Amino acid sequence: MTSVPAHGPLGRYGQTEESKRAAIENAPSIDGLLPRILSLFDPHRKPLSLTIGLVIVGAALSVIPPLLIQDAFNEGLFPESGVPNLEILGTLVAIMVGLWAFIGALSVWQHYLTAQIGNRVMGSLRVKMFEHLQSMHLGFFTKTKTGAIQSRLQNDVGGVANVLKEVIANLLGSTVTVAASLVAMLILSWQLTLVAVILLPVMIFLQKRIGRVRARIAAATQHSLSEMSAMTQEALGISGILLSKSFGRQSSEVARYERENETQIGLQVKLSMSGQAFFALIQLFMSAIPAVIYLIAGVLILGAAPLTVGTLVAFTTAQSRLMFPMMNLLQIGLEIQTSRALFARIFEYLDLTPSISSPASPTPIDSSKLGLVEFEDVSFRYDEGNDEEESSGLSDISFRIEPGEYVALVGPSGAGKTTITSLIPRFFDVTSGAVKFAGVDVKNCDQDELISHIGILSQETFLFNDTIAENIAYAKDGATQDDIEEAARLANIHDTILSFPEGYNTLVGERGYRLSGGEKQRIAIARVLLKDPKVLILDEATSSLDTQSERLVQAALDSASANRTTLAIAHRLSTVVNADRIMVVSGGRIVESGTHTDLLDNKGLYAALLTEQRLEVAG
Repeated sequence: MTSVPAHGPLGRYGQTEESKRAAIENAPSIDGLLPRILSLFDPHRKPLSLTIGLVIVGAALSVIPPLLIQDAFNEGLFPESGVPNLEILGTLVAIMVGLWAFIGALSVWQHYLTAQIGNRVMGSLRVKMFEHLQSMHLGFFTKTKTGAIQSRLQNDVGGVANVLKEVIANLLGSTVTVAASLVAMLILSWQLTLVAVILLPVMIFLQKRIGRVRARIAAATQHSLSEMSAMTQEALGISGILLSKSFGRQSSEVARYERENETQIGLQVKLSMSGQAFFALIQLFMSAIPAVIYLIAGVLILGAAPLTVGTLVAFTTAQSRLMFPMMNLLQIGLEIQTSRALFARIFEYLDLTPSISSPASPTPIDSSKLGLVEFEDVSFRYDEGNDEEESSGLSDISFRIEPGEYVALVGPSGAGKTTITSLIPRFFDVTSGAVKFAGVDVKNCDQDELISHIGILSQETFLFNDTIAENIAYAKDGATQDDIEEAARLANIHDTILSFPEGYNTLVGERGYRLSGGEKQRIAIARVLLKDPKVLILDEATSSLDTQSERLVQAALDSASANRTTLAIAHRLSTVVNADRIMVVSGGRIVESGTHTDLLDNKGLYAALLTEQRLEVAG
């Protein structure tokens, strides 16, 4: 049995423990991320400054009531006269109630601003990541699972939502509250303050240690989520469903998903439980400290320390105001360390540099030469520097296609035909040589301008799960209904569309599965015709169709290629016998070139392929 080392002994039906550990160990570094995280808030400085001001004011005001409690006890309830002073007591109570009402209003305002800023930052981050992924070269997507990309965009960005929306404001508010509470406690009794904070350094040390553990678990959790997203995208897409049903592998797909789900459950439990003993210790500390304070207060009073009942009540109130935000700070510290693993995964994608991009000063395309395509000594490897056999790329390809010329590429599967056509719109860069469009090296062209002149129609037609009209209109911003219908007429699909109950508003279904192959292809042709490109690339556009559909699509293609430079990859040689020129590709090289008649007379590879196809049809 032949093994596939790249996937490990379990193949696609399960990850090896080694691969999982490797994924965790190779997770992006979380060091030095805090400045980058904070920089995400730069576009929102004004509302953020207002939020910070509200947090500081609210936190500072919140420590005043404990100080007022001291006066309420010492001057209102238990004055030296022994008779409660209701006037003073009423005034102090009114001030405290007014303060809490004002602090509450500030809190509502602050939370509204925090939610606005946090969600906008998260939304901007999501769009920035999506935009950056759109700029990545085609090779990135051929090597990366779609589900893994979706997981980074959805799960990772969603995973940092709590940090973006809550942690920053809570961090500042809790810090100010802790500082103000400490000041109030020191004013009331420095001895009792020492008792209240003596174990805090230990807590901070433990929090940092636990935070690192949580960050590693979070990285593993997100890796598992990526795998689950990839499985979902593969197995529940229409193509995956058809495949699993065709081979009766639904139970295998469920088992594969169940195994990864068990991994995810285990990691989520670990993430939830990590630090729980730490927080239980904090709870014990918070519960025990007031009792210890009462004990120490008794010792101080016996030692003739000036400690009144009002001071003790005020101190325990201030101390309780300290413990909650302190616990909040420790929790926030864990959240930040955990989320840094997610931010690292996000920034890892944002730091990817597209290997193909427009030059800083692109050369304008000469409109008088549109349709001219040239290859000059082009060689190409998908993995540059990899010493594989020649069939893995192209070698010394040279040709010139004049504007309006119809050229066909034929040859065995894997010969390099699709690779040649992929170099014209610069989906990949050549290893050596030059590809020129309208006399300009495509590396010197603006990418958007270059692709605006090229129309591509492939064998596997992709349609959005939208209406027919929207699928055709995708080719041109602002396309009118008349534009759409004219393109459909040229593609020989207008009457067919009108025969549907919903006409152009018919939903095509996932990847167009509610339509036949021929209908999908003709809609795709209409889309290309609406774009009106000067160069048309046809990649085996009729190879998967039945004879009747092929005839309809071929008629549409003939209309589409009129007055355009056309480069057609053909599997069925009968469809290109009338081409102006036929180039035969084998082993990454052009081995023959000429008209149909010329190539038959040469009795080379083209003639052999044609004879073989005729025998297959006759058989």
